[in-house]
Amino acid sequence: MKIRNRRLVSAAGWLSSRVVRTLFATLRSEYQPLGPSCAPAKVAPGERLIYCIWHENLLLPTICFGCPEIAVLISEHADGQILGSLITSLGMEMVCGSTNAGRDRGGVEAIRRLVDPGRAWRHLAVTPDGPRGPRRVVQSGLVYVASRTGMKIVPAGVGYHRPWRAGSWDRFAIPKPFTRAKCLTGDPIAVPPGLRSAALEPFRLRVQTEMDRLNDLAEAWAETGRLELPPASADQPARLAS
Repeated sequence: MKIRNRRLVSAAGWLSSRVVRTLFATLRSEYQPLGPSCAPAKVAPGERLIYCIWHENLLLPTICFGCPEIAVLISEHADGQILGSLITSLGMEMVCGSTNAGRDRGGVEAIRRLVDPGRAWRHLAVTPDGPRGPRRVVQSGLVYVASRTGMKIVPAGVGYHRPWRAGSWDRFAIPKPFTRAKCLTGDPIAVPPGLRSAALEPFRLRVQTEMDRLNDLAEAWAETGRLELPPASADQPARLAS
């Protein structure tokens, strides 16, 4: 059910931002790029990225990397309203819709806004399986946006140590206080310009494979406290920016 009272939504977002910040301040959070660092503060001037995060794992990247240079694609459903209010309270732009233009009524309009060259944001953050799933399945709209904007896709993996799980379609993850929270990013994926529908699938599968790999690694890291990588890639983890 959609919440109509804007003041109630705003208040819920303000309260959520305080609760989430307090919770995440207790976590043992670490970030490891498996390639160049993709933290917004480390990205080269002029480079524009699309951060790709499963819907269930949006909280950790939002708190740790959120900044005014990022716009976040958020569902128009009730849960999206609250999450969107949290995002705007952290200083980020919000775009309502999904990357699934074929199944979500707001998807087409959202994609039009994302590819509009007149928009001011530098980076985007999307949940490629949102707003209603299927869970952990990349939708082709993500690749379409990358092809039309020239922005590279940054797959991200997130893992928590035995988090609470909501009963929603995505099993939304809420970390427990004082536990491990881990984040990984892979090499940015470049998508050729002007791709038509039939040509999107190989790149969608490439993003899907990398998302699966990174999330498996991040979840194992959070569970065991050890990041198991080939010796050439196993650099010392860097602390997440607060």
